[in-house]
Amino acid sequence: MKIMIINGPNLNLLGVREPEKYGKSTFEDYFNGLKAIFPQIQLEYFQSNVEGELINCLHRAGFSYDGIILNAGGYTHTSIAIGDAVAAIQTPLIEVHITNIWAREDFRQQSFISKNAAGIISGFGLKSYELAIHSFL
Repeated sequence: MKIMIINGPNLNLLGVREPEKYGKSTFEDYFNGLKAIFPQIQLEYFQSNVEGELINCLHRAGFSYDGIILNAGGYTHTSIAIGDAVAAIQTPLIEVHITNIWAREDFRQQSFISKNAAGIISGFGLKSYELAIHSFL
């Protein structure tokens, strides 16, 4: 099984950015832990702060992977183009958020991705990614 994890803007700052909300671990450290938990799965990871690069990655993974886990960060609430890319691909996609977006600012409660996602996991910290992997098993 092949699963691609795609993280959007500012998620490269995990471990440094607002650790009270996002935790103290870098995503790279957490990702290494995921690979140890799921050795039977080919996990790949991509992060970009650039909308078009995220769309290109969705296009690449969207027809050849068994699953995609997407945390589009702030683009979740603003990018019609990323929402369109999710609608265009065939690979099942789980939308993930580290924080509970429904307990935050009103604008964060809008998602252009959810409509075409197989599911949404929100508010469980970095554990949200592990839960998403379990959903594919």
